[in-house]
Amino acid sequence: MKVVSIDNVSKTFGSVRAVCGLTFAVEAGTCFGLLGPNGAGKTTMMKIIYGKATRDEADEGTIDIFGYDPARDELPIKYLSGVVPQENNLDEELNVVQNLLIYARFYALPMRTARQRIDSLLDFLELAEKAKAKIRELSGGMKRRLVIARALLNEPKLLILDEPTTGLDPQVRHLIWEKLRQLRNQGTTILLTTHYMEEAFQLCDTVLIMDKGRKVMEDRPVRLLEENIEKYVLEVAEEQAEEAAGQERLDPAVRLDRSQGMSRFYSDDIERLKAVADLLNDHQYYLRQANLEDVFLKATGRGLNEKQ
Repeated sequence: MKVVSIDNVSKTFGSVRAVCGLTFAVEAGTCFGLLGPNGAGKTTMMKIIYGKATRDEADEGTIDIFGYDPARDELPIKYLSGVVPQENNLDEELNVVQNLLIYARFYALPMRTARQRIDSLLDFLELAEKAKAKIRELSGGMKRRLVIARALLNEPKLLILDEPTTGLDPQVRHLIWEKLRQLRNQGTTILLTTHYMEEAFQLCDTVLIMDKGRKVMEDRPVRLLEENIEKYVLEVAEEQAEEAAGQERLDPAVRLDRSQGMSRFYSDDIERLKAVADLLNDHQYYLRQANLEDVFLKATGRGLNEKQ
């Protein structure tokens, strides 16, 4: 069953085309990720889905969320969805429970039901000890978990997360990943944006890679790696790689890519890359498995963290 269907959607802000002919669908009970650099159009697409970004006559395409069009049916979609925006937008003057109680009123939850859900969500997201803490007393990771708890108050069928772990330390990031996996396993459909390739690989059943408002490619993360990039990569600072990059010595089974001040040697045979490393005369290098960042780099010629 498709929860989200996006068909040839475009969105323009003045002379800027933020989304260009985007098409994808999200199946119920899965995690679907939009992966791309800042400015790729991910957040704009999310805002269109939950009705925050309005569309005008110049915009194109059709959108179906649970059978509703966000241009006409914003409220029904919000009742079925939970949204975690990029900004935490919590009330700094209230404590943790008070923030959640106010939000519960938007869904007309009875006080007893609201209290039960709040207690359960604070336990789930490991915030129970902070129930009476003011927002200004919370760390960045705690605030992020609280925003996720708030988005889950109405027991949404679709959880929308816009870059949920940006700026968080690795420990908090992994905790949030664990909780999102649990939600998906319980049947919640998750739609998220990220520019962290590891986040997309760890969480998503399907990844759509975006660049400049357009779809670059879409598939399961493992298949994107298998079909679009060599297995291994050797990274060397470009100024240190000249002795290994001479065409007369470079193995024809090794592909060289130069960008972002780095030389990257790709191959399906790790021994061939070790042979390249032996030519570096003790310069530092990094030999690793290829990842989704390498797929994006090959497809677009630039990295996920580069500005548009």
